[in-house]
Amino acid sequence: MEEIKVLVVDDETEFLETLVKRMKKRKLDAKGAQSGEEGLEVLKQSPVDVVVLDVKMPGMDGIETLREIKKSFPLVEVIMLTGHANLEVAIEGMELGAFDYLMKPMDIDELLYKVQDAYKRKALHADRIKQVEAVMGS
Repeated sequence: MEEIKVLVVDDETEFLETLVKRMKKRKLDAKGAQSGEEGLEVLKQSPVDVVVLDVKMPGMDGIETLREIKKSFPLVEVIMLTGHANLEVAIEGMELGAFDYLMKPMDIDELLYKVQDAYKRKALHADRIKQVEAVMGS
């Protein structure tokens, strides 16, 4: 399987650096951003497959960032992270197109399974689009 490109967006520096490091150890192409705005800039510069996005951040929060990601990069799958038992926000995220959500602190293996599942869904959508374009083009 090709290397999955992941962007982690979280304002907690230590958590962000640790998570990116752990993902790289598990052979993922991981990058980090400390705000929603920075995350969107990273996405414009270099496309990713999956975004792991913290819900609660100063400035542009996770829900606002999710909306922008889905508007500008509709194929990118997003996994929401919430450190607060806030089910309403998680549900809102799912309604806006998030792939899934996890409560912090989460198990790294559980997160990796979700990242792999999200990547598979993105690849499936991309393949379908190619098939439709092939049919439309012929």
